Amino acid sequence: MYRTHNCGALRASDINTEVTLSGWVSKHRDKGFMIWVDLRDRYGITQLIFDAERTDKTVFETARNLGREFVIQVKGKVIERTSKNPNIPTGDIEILVDTLTVLNESAVPPFTIEDETDGGEDIRMKYRYLDIRRNPVKNNLLFRHKVAQEVRNYLSAQDFCEVETPYLISSTPEGARDFVVPSRMNAGEFYALPQSPQTFKQLLMVGGMDRYFQIVKCFRDEDLRADRQPEFTQIDCEMTFVDQEDIMDTFEGMTRHLLKSIHGIEVKKFPRMTFEEAMRKYGNDKPDIRFGMEFGELNAVAQHKEFGVFNNAELVVGIAVPGAATYTRKEIDALIDWVKRPQVGASGMVYCKCEADGTYKSSVDKFYDQDDLKKWAEVTGANAGDLILVLSGPANKTRAQLSALRMELGNRMGLRKSDEFAPLWVIDFPLFEYDEEAGRYFAMHHPFTSPKVEDIPLLDTDPGKVRANAYDMVLNGNEIGGGSIRIHDKATQELMFKHLGFSKEEAEKQFGFLMNAFQYGAPPHGGLAFGLDRLVAILGGQETIRDFIAFPKNNSGRDVMIDAPATITPEQLEELHITVVQPQA
Repeated sequence: MYRTHNCGALRASDINTEVTLSGWVSKHRDKGFMIWVDLRDRYGITQLIFDAERTDKTVFETARNLGREFVIQVKGKVIERTSKNPNIPTGDIEILVDTLTVLNESAVPPFTIEDETDGGEDIRMKYRYLDIRRNPVKNNLLFRHKVAQEVRNYLSAQDFCEVETPYLISSTPEGARDFVVPSRMNAGEFYALPQSPQTFKQLLMVGGMDRYFQIVKCFRDEDLRADRQPEFTQIDCEMTFVDQEDIMDTFEGMTRHLLKSIHGIEVKKFPRMTFEEAMRKYGNDKPDIRFGMEFGELNAVAQHKEFGVFNNAELVVGIAVPGAATYTRKEIDALIDWVKRPQVGASGMVYCKCEADGTYKSSVDKFYDQDDLKKWAEVTGANAGDLILVLSGPANKTRAQLSALRMELGNRMGLRKSDEFAPLWVIDFPLFEYDEEAGRYFAMHHPFTSPKVEDIPLLDTDPGKVRANAYDMVLNGNEIGGGSIRIHDKATQELMFKHLGFSKEEAEKQFGFLMNAFQYGAPPHGGLAFGLDRLVAILGGQETIRDFIAFPKNNSGRDVMIDAPATITPEQLEELHITVVQPQA
Protein backbone atom coordinates (compact mmCIF):
# COMPACT_ATOMS: atom_id res chain seq x y z
CA MET A 1 0.00 0.00 0.00
CA TYR A 2 1.08 3.58 -0.59
CA ARG A 3 0.27 4.67 2.95
CA THR A 4 -0.89 3.40 6.32
CA HIS A 5 -1.80 6.89 7.54
CA ASN A 6 -2.36 10.30 6.00
CA CYS A 7 -0.12 13.27 6.76
CA GLY A 8 -2.50 14.75 9.32
CA ALA A 9 -3.26 11.61 11.34
CA LEU A 10 -0.29 10.80 13.58
CA ARG A 11 -0.08 11.92 17.22
CA ALA A 12 2.10 11.29 20.29
CA SER A 13 0.08 8.15 20.97
CA ASP A 14 1.54 6.69 17.74
CA ILE A 15 5.20 6.95 18.91
CA ASN A 16 7.19 3.78 18.07
CA THR A 17 4.66 2.79 15.37
CA GLU A 18 6.02 1.73 11.98
CA VAL A 19 4.21 3.73 9.30
CA THR A 20 4.12 4.38 5.58
CA LEU A 21 3.28 7.86 4.30
CA SER A 22 2.94 9.38 0.82
CA GLY A 23 2.64 12.98 -0.25
CA TRP A 24 4.32 16.07 -1.64
CA VAL A 25 7.53 17.68 -0.41
CA SER A 26 6.41 21.00 1.02
CA LYS A 27 9.68 22.14 2.61
CA HIS A 28 13.22 20.79 2.61
CA ARG A 29 15.84 21.81 5.18
CA ASP A 30 19.37 20.38 4.88
CA LYS A 31 21.75 20.96 7.83
CA GLY A 32 24.47 18.68 6.47
CA PHE A 33 24.24 15.91 9.07
CA MET A 34 20.46 16.18 9.35
CA ILE A 35 17.69 16.70 6.77
CA TRP A 36 14.12 17.63 7.60
CA VAL A 37 11.29 17.40 5.09
CA ASP A 38 7.70 18.59 5.54
CA LEU A 39 5.49 16.03 3.80
CA ARG A 40 2.08 17.37 2.76
CA ASP A 41 -1.20 15.89 1.60
CA ARG A 42 -4.81 17.01 1.79
CA TYR A 43 -5.03 16.14 5.47
CA GLY A 44 -2.03 17.98 6.85
CA ILE A 45 1.76 18.00 7.23
CA THR A 46 4.08 15.51 8.89
CA GLN A 47 7.77 16.25 9.47
CA LEU A 48 10.26 13.64 8.25
CA ILE A 49 13.80 13.37 9.60
CA PHE A 50 16.82 11.87 7.88
CA ASP A 51 19.77 11.41 10.27
CA ALA A 52 23.23 10.85 8.77
CA GLU A 53 24.09 8.55 11.70
CA ARG A 54 20.90 6.49 11.65
CA THR A 55 19.66 6.66 8.05
CA ASP A 56 20.97 4.47 5.23
CA LYS A 57 23.49 6.47 3.17
CA THR A 58 21.66 5.88 -0.13
CA VAL A 59 18.40 7.02 1.43
CA PHE A 60 20.14 10.05 2.95
CA GLU A 61 21.62 11.10 -0.40
CA THR A 62 18.26 10.64 -2.13
CA ALA A 63 16.67 12.86 0.52
CA ARG A 64 19.34 15.50 -0.06
CA ASN A 65 18.28 15.76 -3.72
CA LEU A 66 14.56 16.10 -3.11
CA GLY A 67 12.93 19.19 -4.60
CA ARG A 68 9.75 21.03 -3.72
CA GLU A 69 6.58 19.23 -4.83
CA PHE A 70 8.36 15.91 -5.45
CA VAL A 71 5.88 13.09 -4.80
CA ILE A 72 7.44 10.61 -2.40
CA GLN A 73 6.68 7.58 -0.26
CA VAL A 74 8.48 6.96 3.03
CA LYS A 75 8.55 4.16 5.58
CA GLY A 76 9.81 4.64 9.08
CA LYS A 77 9.13 4.91 12.79
CA VAL A 78 7.14 7.59 14.60
CA ILE A 79 9.40 9.28 17.17
CA GLU A 80 8.95 12.18 19.57
CA ARG A 81 9.84 15.50 18.04
CA THR A 82 12.63 17.32 19.83
CA SER A 83 11.44 20.81 18.89
CA LYS A 84 7.66 20.57 18.97
CA ASN A 85 5.38 22.69 16.77
CA PRO A 86 2.14 23.63 18.55
CA ASN A 87 0.72 25.18 15.36
CA ILE A 88 -0.01 21.86 13.61
CA PRO A 89 -1.83 18.76 14.91
CA THR A 90 1.18 16.51 14.13
CA GLY A 91 3.60 18.89 15.86
CA ASP A 92 4.58 16.47 18.67
CA ILE A 93 6.01 13.79 16.39
CA GLU A 94 8.18 13.20 13.35
CA ILE A 95 9.06 10.18 11.23
CA LEU A 96 12.59 8.74 11.34
CA VAL A 97 12.75 7.51 7.74
CA ASP A 98 14.13 4.07 6.83
CA THR A 99 12.96 3.84 3.21
CA LEU A 100 12.42 6.62 0.67
CA THR A 101 10.88 6.17 -2.79
CA VAL A 102 10.52 9.02 -5.25
CA LEU A 103 7.18 8.38 -6.95
CA ASN A 104 7.44 11.38 -9.24
CA GLU A 105 9.74 14.36 -9.59
CA SER A 106 8.45 17.91 -10.03
CA ALA A 107 9.56 20.89 -12.03
CA VAL A 108 10.12 24.05 -9.98
CA PRO A 109 6.60 25.41 -9.32
CA PRO A 110 5.82 28.84 -10.82
CA PHE A 111 4.86 30.13 -7.34
CA THR A 112 5.37 29.02 -3.76
CA ILE A 113 2.71 26.58 -2.65
CA GLU A 114 2.14 28.05 0.78
CA ASP A 115 -0.72 29.84 2.51
CA GLU A 116 0.93 33.20 1.81
CA THR A 117 2.07 32.71 -1.75
CA ASP A 118 4.10 34.95 -4.05
CA GLY A 119 1.87 34.09 -7.02
CA GLY A 120 -0.52 36.65 -8.47
CA GLU A 121 -4.08 35.69 -9.39
CA ASP A 122 -3.37 35.29 -13.12
CA ILE A 123 -0.52 32.83 -12.64
CA ARG A 124 -2.44 30.92 -9.98
CA MET A 125 -5.44 30.59 -12.32
CA LYS A 126 -3.17 29.26 -15.07
CA TYR A 127 -1.80 26.65 -12.66
CA ARG A 128 -4.97 26.15 -10.66
CA TYR A 129 -4.15 22.49 -9.98
CA LEU A 130 -1.13 23.73 -8.03
CA ASP A 131 -3.11 26.47 -6.33
CA ILE A 132 -5.54 23.84 -5.01
CA ARG A 133 -2.66 22.34 -2.98
CA ARG A 134 -2.55 25.52 -0.90
CA ASN A 135 -4.56 25.42 2.33
CA PRO A 136 -6.78 28.47 1.61
CA VAL A 137 -8.05 27.03 -1.68
CA LYS A 138 -8.19 23.42 -0.48
CA ASN A 139 -10.10 24.40 2.65
CA ASN A 140 -12.57 26.49 0.63
CA LEU A 141 -13.37 23.47 -1.54
CA LEU A 142 -13.77 21.26 1.53
CA PHE A 143 -16.02 23.92 3.06
CA ARG A 144 -18.14 23.97 -0.11
CA HIS A 145 -18.48 20.19 0.13
CA LYS A 146 -19.64 20.50 3.74
CA VAL A 147 -22.29 23.08 2.87
CA ALA A 148 -23.56 20.98 -0.04
CA GLN A 149 -23.79 17.90 2.19
CA GLU A 150 -25.71 19.81 4.85
CA VAL A 151 -28.11 21.08 2.18
CA ARG A 152 -28.70 17.53 0.95
CA ASN A 153 -29.17 16.26 4.49
CA TYR A 154 -31.72 18.95 5.35
CA LEU A 155 -33.74 18.69 2.15
CA SER A 156 -33.76 14.88 2.19
CA ALA A 157 -35.06 14.97 5.76
CA GLN A 158 -37.86 17.26 4.49
CA ASP A 159 -38.91 14.64 1.88
CA PHE A 160 -37.31 16.41 -1.09
CA CYS A 161 -36.19 14.14 -3.93
CA GLU A 162 -33.09 14.97 -5.96
CA VAL A 163 -33.85 14.73 -9.68
CA GLU A 164 -31.51 15.52 -12.58
CA THR A 165 -32.83 17.60 -15.47
CA PRO A 166 -31.37 17.95 -19.00
CA TYR A 167 -28.48 20.22 -19.94
CA LEU A 168 -29.30 20.21 -23.67
CA ILE A 169 -32.58 22.10 -23.99
CA SER A 170 -34.26 24.58 -26.34
CA SER A 171 -33.48 28.28 -26.24
CA THR A 172 -36.06 30.51 -24.57
CA PRO A 173 -36.39 34.29 -24.52
CA GLU A 174 -36.17 36.57 -21.45
CA GLY A 175 -33.29 36.65 -19.00
CA ALA A 176 -29.69 36.59 -20.17
CA ARG A 177 -28.30 35.30 -23.46
CA ASP A 178 -28.20 31.54 -23.82
CA PHE A 179 -25.10 29.52 -24.53
CA VAL A 180 -26.01 27.57 -27.66
CA VAL A 181 -24.78 24.14 -28.77
CA PRO A 182 -25.03 23.12 -32.44
CA SER A 183 -26.62 19.77 -33.23
CA ARG A 184 -24.65 17.70 -35.73
CA MET A 185 -27.56 15.35 -36.37
CA ASN A 186 -30.07 18.16 -36.89
CA ALA A 187 -28.45 20.55 -39.35
CA GLY A 188 -29.00 24.22 -38.62
CA GLU A 189 -30.59 23.56 -35.23
CA PHE A 190 -29.20 24.28 -31.80
CA TYR A 191 -29.59 23.26 -28.21
CA ALA A 192 -29.20 25.81 -25.42
CA LEU A 193 -27.59 25.27 -22.06
CA PRO A 194 -30.08 26.02 -19.27
CA GLN A 195 -30.01 29.34 -17.44
CA SER A 196 -31.95 27.41 -14.80
CA PRO A 197 -34.07 24.23 -14.78
CA GLN A 198 -37.18 26.40 -14.40
CA THR A 199 -39.59 24.76 -16.81
CA PHE A 200 -38.38 21.24 -16.01
CA LYS A 201 -38.93 21.62 -12.28
CA GLN A 202 -42.43 22.90 -12.98
CA LEU A 203 -43.04 19.85 -15.16
CA LEU A 204 -41.82 17.65 -12.30
CA MET A 205 -44.49 19.25 -10.15
CA VAL A 206 -47.09 18.50 -12.83
CA GLY A 207 -45.68 14.97 -12.74
CA GLY A 208 -46.49 14.67 -9.05
CA MET A 209 -42.96 14.57 -7.60
CA ASP A 210 -44.22 17.00 -4.91
CA ARG A 211 -40.83 18.09 -3.55
CA TYR A 212 -37.81 18.33 -5.86
CA PHE A 213 -34.30 19.64 -5.48
CA GLN A 214 -31.12 19.58 -7.50
CA ILE A 215 -27.64 21.00 -7.04
CA VAL A 216 -27.17 21.93 -10.67
CA LYS A 217 -24.98 23.86 -13.09
CA CYS A 218 -26.59 26.81 -14.86
CA PHE A 219 -25.24 28.90 -17.72
CA ARG A 220 -25.63 32.54 -18.79
CA ASP A 221 -23.82 34.13 -21.71
CA GLU A 222 -23.82 37.65 -20.31
CA ASP A 223 -21.21 40.37 -20.01
CA LEU A 224 -19.41 39.51 -16.80
CA ARG A 225 -19.71 41.95 -13.95
CA ALA A 226 -17.60 41.80 -10.81
CA ASP A 227 -17.54 38.35 -9.28
CA ARG A 228 -19.81 36.66 -11.82
CA GLN A 229 -19.16 33.40 -13.63
CA PRO A 230 -20.65 32.24 -16.95
CA GLU A 231 -21.38 28.88 -15.33
CA PHE A 232 -22.62 28.78 -11.76
CA THR A 233 -24.32 26.36 -9.38
CA GLN A 234 -27.83 26.57 -7.98
CA ILE A 235 -29.60 24.72 -5.21
CA ASP A 236 -32.81 24.45 -7.22
CA CYS A 237 -36.02 23.57 -5.36
CA GLU A 238 -39.74 23.27 -6.07
CA MET A 239 -42.80 22.22 -4.03
CA THR A 240 -46.48 21.55 -4.74
CA PHE A 241 -49.60 22.52 -2.78
CA VAL A 242 -47.79 25.36 -1.05
CA ASP A 243 -48.20 29.07 -0.67
CA GLN A 244 -45.53 31.73 -0.19
CA GLU A 245 -45.43 31.21 3.59
CA ASP A 246 -44.83 27.46 3.26
CA ILE A 247 -41.84 28.02 0.97
CA MET A 248 -40.34 30.79 3.05
CA ASP A 249 -40.66 28.72 6.25
CA THR A 250 -38.99 25.72 4.61
CA PHE A 251 -35.97 27.55 3.28
CA GLU A 252 -35.61 29.85 6.24
CA GLY A 253 -35.34 26.59 8.15
CA MET A 254 -32.64 25.35 5.79
CA THR A 255 -30.61 28.54 6.20
CA ARG A 256 -30.97 28.36 9.98
CA HIS A 257 -29.77 24.75 9.79
CA LEU A 258 -26.68 25.77 7.79
CA LEU A 259 -25.79 28.60 10.21
CA LYS A 260 -26.23 26.26 13.19
CA SER A 261 -24.44 23.21 11.77
CA ILE A 262 -21.54 25.13 10.23
CA HIS A 263 -21.02 28.06 12.60
CA GLY A 264 -22.99 27.11 15.71
CA ILE A 265 -25.06 30.29 15.30
CA GLU A 266 -28.72 30.38 16.36
CA VAL A 267 -30.79 32.82 14.29
CA LYS A 268 -34.33 33.80 15.19
CA LYS A 269 -37.10 34.34 12.65
CA PHE A 270 -35.83 36.33 9.68
CA PRO A 271 -37.12 39.90 9.36
CA ARG A 272 -39.14 40.79 6.28
CA MET A 273 -39.02 43.90 4.15
CA THR A 274 -41.02 44.85 1.09
CA PHE A 275 -39.21 45.73 -2.13
CA GLU A 276 -40.52 49.28 -1.82
CA GLU A 277 -39.22 49.61 1.75
CA ALA A 278 -35.81 48.20 0.83
CA MET A 279 -35.42 50.66 -2.02
CA ARG A 280 -36.58 53.58 0.12
CA LYS A 281 -34.40 52.78 3.14
CA TYR A 282 -31.31 51.30 1.49
CA GLY A 283 -31.45 52.07 -2.23
CA ASN A 284 -31.31 48.44 -3.32
CA ASP A 285 -33.29 45.23 -3.03
CA LYS A 286 -30.58 43.31 -1.15
CA PRO A 287 -29.72 45.53 1.81
CA ASP A 288 -26.99 44.72 4.31
CA ILE A 289 -28.72 45.19 7.66
CA ARG A 290 -25.63 44.45 9.78
CA PHE A 291 -25.30 48.21 10.14
CA GLY A 292 -27.55 51.28 10.03
CA MET A 293 -27.19 54.40 7.89
CA GLU A 294 -30.77 54.16 6.63
CA PHE A 295 -31.73 56.70 3.99
CA GLY A 296 -33.56 59.88 4.96
CA GLU A 297 -35.54 61.55 2.15
CA LEU A 298 -34.97 65.29 2.43
CA ASN A 299 -37.17 66.78 -0.30
CA ALA A 300 -39.61 68.31 2.19
CA VAL A 301 -36.89 69.97 4.29
CA ALA A 302 -34.21 70.74 1.67
CA GLN A 303 -36.07 72.05 -1.36
CA HIS A 304 -37.44 75.57 -1.97
CA LYS A 305 -34.47 77.23 -0.25
CA GLU A 306 -32.81 78.93 -3.23
CA PHE A 307 -30.45 75.98 -3.75
CA GLY A 308 -31.14 75.01 -7.35
CA VAL A 309 -29.32 71.70 -7.27
CA PHE A 310 -31.83 70.38 -4.73
CA ASN A 311 -34.84 72.26 -6.08
CA ASN A 312 -34.44 70.72 -9.53
CA ALA A 313 -33.90 67.18 -8.23
CA GLU A 314 -36.53 64.45 -8.23
CA LEU A 315 -35.03 63.10 -4.99
CA VAL A 316 -32.83 64.60 -2.27
CA VAL A 317 -31.67 61.85 0.08
CA GLY A 318 -29.02 61.48 2.77
CA ILE A 319 -27.42 59.16 5.33
CA ALA A 320 -25.93 59.83 8.75
CA VAL A 321 -22.42 58.39 9.12
CA PRO A 322 -21.89 57.67 12.83
CA GLY A 323 -18.97 59.47 14.48
CA ALA A 324 -17.73 60.94 11.20
CA ALA A 325 -18.11 64.64 12.07
CA THR A 326 -14.39 64.54 12.82
CA TYR A 327 -13.60 63.85 9.16
CA THR A 328 -11.23 66.44 7.72
CA ARG A 329 -12.02 68.37 4.57
CA LYS A 330 -9.48 66.19 2.78
CA GLU A 331 -11.30 63.03 3.87
CA ILE A 332 -14.66 64.43 2.80
CA ASP A 333 -13.25 65.56 -0.56
CA ALA A 334 -11.99 61.99 -1.06
CA LEU A 335 -15.54 60.70 -0.54
CA ILE A 336 -16.87 63.27 -3.01
CA ASP A 337 -14.30 62.11 -5.55
CA TRP A 338 -15.36 58.51 -4.86
CA VAL A 339 -19.04 59.12 -5.68
CA LYS A 340 -18.06 61.08 -8.80
CA ARG A 341 -16.22 58.10 -10.26
CA PRO A 342 -17.85 56.71 -13.45
CA GLN A 343 -18.73 53.48 -11.60
CA VAL A 344 -20.99 55.49 -9.26
CA GLY A 345 -21.80 58.50 -11.44
CA ALA A 346 -22.83 61.23 -8.97
CA SER A 347 -22.20 64.82 -10.04
CA GLY A 348 -21.34 65.93 -6.51
CA MET A 349 -22.24 65.57 -2.84
CA VAL A 350 -23.34 67.88 -0.03
CA TYR A 351 -22.28 67.28 3.56
CA CYS A 352 -23.30 68.52 6.99
CA LYS A 353 -21.31 68.01 10.19
CA CYS A 354 -23.34 67.57 13.38
CA GLU A 355 -20.90 69.09 15.83
CA ALA A 356 -20.52 67.85 19.41
CA ASP A 357 -21.88 71.15 20.76
CA GLY A 358 -25.18 70.72 18.90
CA THR A 359 -24.42 73.12 16.04
CA TYR A 360 -24.22 72.27 12.35
CA LYS A 361 -21.63 73.06 9.70
CA SER A 362 -22.46 72.26 6.09
CA SER A 363 -21.06 72.81 2.61
CA VAL A 364 -24.25 74.75 1.77
CA ASP A 365 -24.43 77.09 4.80
CA LYS A 366 -25.12 79.91 2.36
CA PHE A 367 -28.58 78.47 1.69
CA TYR A 368 -29.56 76.71 4.94
CA ASP A 369 -29.65 77.98 8.52
CA GLN A 370 -29.24 75.97 11.74
CA ASP A 371 -32.96 75.18 11.97
CA ASP A 372 -32.93 73.80 8.42
CA LEU A 373 -29.90 71.61 9.12
CA LYS A 374 -31.44 70.40 12.37
CA LYS A 375 -34.34 69.06 10.30
CA TRP A 376 -31.84 67.23 8.09
CA ALA A 377 -30.46 65.58 11.21
CA GLU A 378 -33.94 64.59 12.38
CA VAL A 379 -34.84 63.03 9.02
CA THR A 380 -31.59 61.07 8.70
CA GLY A 381 -31.42 60.10 12.38
CA ALA A 382 -28.10 61.93 12.85
CA ASN A 383 -26.76 62.59 16.34
CA ALA A 384 -24.05 64.93 17.61
CA GLY A 385 -20.74 63.77 16.19
CA ASP A 386 -22.27 62.32 13.01
CA LEU A 387 -21.74 63.38 9.40
CA ILE A 388 -24.69 63.74 7.01
CA LEU A 389 -23.94 62.99 3.35
CA VAL A 390 -26.54 64.06 0.76
CA LEU A 391 -27.02 63.19 -2.92
CA SER A 392 -29.70 64.42 -5.30
CA GLY A 393 -30.99 63.76 -8.79
CA PRO A 394 -33.26 61.25 -10.56
CA ALA A 395 -34.80 59.02 -7.88
CA ASN A 396 -33.66 55.54 -8.96
CA LYS A 397 -30.20 56.64 -10.02
CA THR A 398 -29.63 58.65 -6.83
CA ARG A 399 -30.75 55.80 -4.59
CA ALA A 400 -28.31 53.48 -6.35
CA GLN A 401 -25.47 55.99 -5.90
CA LEU A 402 -26.16 56.50 -2.21
CA SER A 403 -26.47 52.73 -1.74
CA ALA A 404 -23.00 52.28 -3.23
CA LEU A 405 -21.64 54.98 -0.90
CA ARG A 406 -23.30 53.38 2.12
CA MET A 407 -21.74 49.99 1.35
CA GLU A 408 -18.32 51.58 0.76
CA LEU A 409 -18.51 53.33 4.12
CA GLY A 410 -19.63 50.10 5.75
CA ASN A 411 -16.48 48.43 4.42
CA ARG A 412 -14.16 51.30 5.36
CA MET A 413 -15.56 51.54 8.88
CA GLY A 414 -15.39 47.80 9.54
CA LEU A 415 -19.17 47.51 9.92
CA ARG A 416 -19.54 44.57 7.51
CA LYS A 417 -18.09 41.90 9.78
CA SER A 418 -17.61 38.52 8.11
CA ASP A 419 -18.43 36.60 11.29
CA GLU A 420 -21.83 38.30 11.68
CA PHE A 421 -24.81 37.02 9.72
CA ALA A 422 -27.91 39.13 9.13
CA PRO A 423 -30.48 37.37 6.91
CA LEU A 424 -33.80 38.80 5.80
CA TRP A 425 -36.57 38.27 3.28
CA VAL A 426 -37.39 40.89 0.65
CA ILE A 427 -40.96 40.42 -0.60
CA ASP A 428 -43.64 42.03 -2.80
CA PHE A 429 -41.46 42.66 -5.84
CA PRO A 430 -43.00 44.29 -8.91
CA LEU A 431 -44.13 41.70 -11.43
CA PHE A 432 -42.78 43.78 -14.34
CA GLU A 433 -40.01 46.25 -14.96
CA TYR A 434 -40.20 48.71 -17.82
CA ASP A 435 -37.36 48.95 -20.33
CA GLU A 436 -37.26 52.49 -21.75
CA GLU A 437 -35.05 51.48 -24.66
CA ALA A 438 -37.23 48.55 -25.73
CA GLY A 439 -40.41 50.46 -24.93
CA ARG A 440 -42.10 47.54 -23.16
CA TYR A 441 -42.38 45.62 -19.92
CA PHE A 442 -40.22 42.63 -19.02
CA ALA A 443 -40.73 40.11 -16.26
CA MET A 444 -38.66 41.17 -13.25
CA HIS A 445 -38.05 37.53 -12.38
CA HIS A 446 -39.33 35.24 -15.14
CA PRO A 447 -42.58 34.87 -17.11
CA PHE A 448 -43.88 32.02 -14.91
CA THR A 449 -44.10 34.14 -11.75
CA SER A 450 -47.62 34.46 -10.38
CA PRO A 451 -49.04 37.94 -9.78
CA LYS A 452 -50.72 38.71 -6.47
CA VAL A 453 -54.34 37.66 -6.94
CA GLU A 454 -55.63 41.03 -5.76
CA ASP A 455 -53.43 42.82 -8.32
CA ILE A 456 -54.54 40.86 -11.41
CA PRO A 457 -57.10 43.56 -12.40
CA LEU A 458 -54.20 46.02 -12.68
CA LEU A 459 -52.61 43.98 -15.49
CA ASP A 460 -54.75 45.78 -18.04
CA THR A 461 -54.85 49.23 -16.41
CA ASP A 462 -51.50 49.75 -14.62
CA PRO A 463 -49.11 46.80 -15.09
CA GLY A 464 -46.23 48.64 -13.39
CA LYS A 465 -48.10 48.45 -10.08
CA VAL A 466 -48.75 44.70 -10.17
CA ARG A 467 -46.92 42.88 -7.38
CA ALA A 468 -45.45 39.43 -7.80
CA ASN A 469 -45.75 36.44 -5.50
CA ALA A 470 -41.97 36.59 -5.33
CA TYR A 471 -39.40 36.65 -2.55
CA ASP A 472 -35.63 36.92 -2.20
CA MET A 473 -33.50 35.74 0.68
CA VAL A 474 -30.73 38.23 1.44
CA LEU A 475 -27.69 37.56 3.59
CA ASN A 476 -25.15 40.26 4.48
CA GLY A 477 -26.03 42.45 1.53
CA ASN A 478 -26.11 39.65 -1.03
CA GLU A 479 -29.05 37.94 -2.65
CA ILE A 480 -28.42 34.27 -1.91
CA GLY A 481 -31.75 32.90 -3.09
CA GLY A 482 -34.91 33.89 -4.87
CA GLY A 483 -38.15 32.34 -5.97
CA SER A 484 -41.86 32.72 -6.49
CA ILE A 485 -45.23 31.07 -6.55
CA ARG A 486 -45.68 29.95 -10.15
CA ILE A 487 -48.58 30.36 -12.50
CA HIS A 488 -50.21 26.92 -12.72
CA ASP A 489 -53.19 27.52 -15.01
CA LYS A 490 -53.15 28.06 -18.75
CA ALA A 491 -55.41 31.14 -18.78
CA THR A 492 -53.24 33.17 -16.39
CA GLN A 493 -50.07 32.07 -18.17
CA GLU A 494 -51.51 33.20 -21.51
CA LEU A 495 -52.41 36.54 -19.93
CA MET A 496 -48.86 36.90 -18.65
CA PHE A 497 -47.39 36.16 -22.10
CA LYS A 498 -49.76 38.72 -23.62
CA HIS A 499 -48.54 41.48 -21.29
CA LEU A 500 -44.92 40.53 -22.00
CA GLY A 501 -45.53 41.12 -25.70
CA PHE A 502 -45.63 37.51 -26.91
CA SER A 503 -47.97 36.67 -29.74
CA LYS A 504 -49.96 33.44 -29.36
CA GLU A 505 -47.73 31.87 -31.98
CA GLU A 506 -44.51 32.92 -30.20
CA ALA A 507 -45.79 31.70 -26.84
CA GLU A 508 -46.80 28.37 -28.37
CA LYS A 509 -43.45 27.91 -30.10
CA GLN A 510 -41.39 28.75 -27.02
CA PHE A 511 -43.51 27.33 -24.22
CA GLY A 512 -46.15 25.12 -25.82
CA PHE A 513 -44.92 22.06 -23.94
CA LEU A 514 -45.52 23.82 -20.61
CA MET A 515 -48.90 25.24 -21.61
CA ASN A 516 -49.98 21.77 -22.73
CA ALA A 517 -48.89 20.32 -19.40
CA PHE A 518 -51.03 22.86 -17.56
CA GLN A 519 -54.10 21.29 -19.21
CA TYR A 520 -53.58 18.04 -17.31
CA GLY A 521 -54.19 18.95 -13.71
CA ALA A 522 -51.19 21.12 -12.87
CA PRO A 523 -51.11 21.63 -9.08
CA PRO A 524 -50.40 24.95 -7.33
CA HIS A 525 -46.65 25.08 -6.93
CA GLY A 526 -43.69 27.33 -6.22
CA GLY A 527 -40.06 27.21 -5.31
CA LEU A 528 -36.77 28.88 -4.70
CA ALA A 529 -33.23 28.64 -6.00
CA PHE A 530 -30.14 29.45 -3.96
CA GLY A 531 -26.89 30.50 -5.59
CA LEU A 532 -24.59 27.88 -4.05
CA ASP A 533 -21.36 29.67 -5.01
CA ARG A 534 -22.33 32.89 -3.25
CA LEU A 535 -23.98 31.16 -0.31
CA VAL A 536 -20.80 29.19 0.35
CA ALA A 537 -18.60 32.28 0.00
CA ILE A 538 -20.66 34.30 2.50
CA LEU A 539 -20.89 31.42 4.98
CA GLY A 540 -17.12 31.13 4.56
CA GLY A 541 -16.69 34.77 5.59
CA GLN A 542 -15.86 36.02 2.09
CA GLU A 543 -17.71 37.52 -0.87
CA THR A 544 -15.59 36.36 -3.82
CA ILE A 545 -17.23 33.27 -5.31
CA ARG A 546 -14.20 32.45 -7.46
CA ASP A 547 -12.30 31.38 -4.34
CA PHE A 548 -14.85 28.63 -3.73
CA ILE A 549 -14.95 27.21 -7.27
CA ALA A 550 -12.44 24.53 -8.19
CA PHE A 551 -11.75 25.74 -11.74
CA PRO A 552 -13.19 29.25 -12.22
CA LYS A 553 -13.19 31.45 -15.30
CA ASN A 554 -11.53 34.88 -15.32
CA ASN A 555 -13.33 38.21 -15.79
CA SER A 556 -13.38 37.66 -19.57
CA GLY A 557 -15.08 34.29 -19.19
CA ARG A 558 -11.90 32.41 -20.12
CA ASP A 559 -10.40 29.35 -18.51
CA VAL A 560 -6.73 30.30 -18.79
CA MET A 561 -5.64 26.89 -17.51
CA ILE A 562 -7.06 24.89 -20.42
CA ASP A 563 -7.27 27.89 -22.79
CA ALA A 564 -11.01 27.81 -23.35
CA PRO A 565 -12.94 28.90 -25.31
CA ALA A 566 -10.88 27.88 -28.33
CA THR A 567 -11.27 27.45 -32.07
CA ILE A 568 -12.24 24.09 -33.52
CA THR A 569 -11.06 22.43 -36.72
CA PRO A 570 -12.57 23.11 -40.15
CA GLU A 571 -13.67 19.47 -40.21
CA GLN A 572 -15.68 19.92 -37.02
CA LEU A 573 -17.25 23.11 -38.34
CA GLU A 574 -18.24 21.30 -41.53
CA GLU A 575 -19.81 18.45 -39.58
CA LEU A 576 -21.84 20.99 -37.62
CA HIS A 577 -22.86 22.91 -40.77
CA ILE A 578 -21.35 26.10 -39.34
CA THR A 579 -19.44 28.86 -41.10
CA VAL A 580 -17.35 31.20 -38.96
CA VAL A 581 -17.57 34.84 -40.02
CA GLN A 582 -14.73 37.01 -38.78
CA PRO A 583 -15.93 40.17 -36.99
CA GLN A 584 -15.45 43.44 -38.82
CA ALA A 585 -12.56 45.59 -37.55
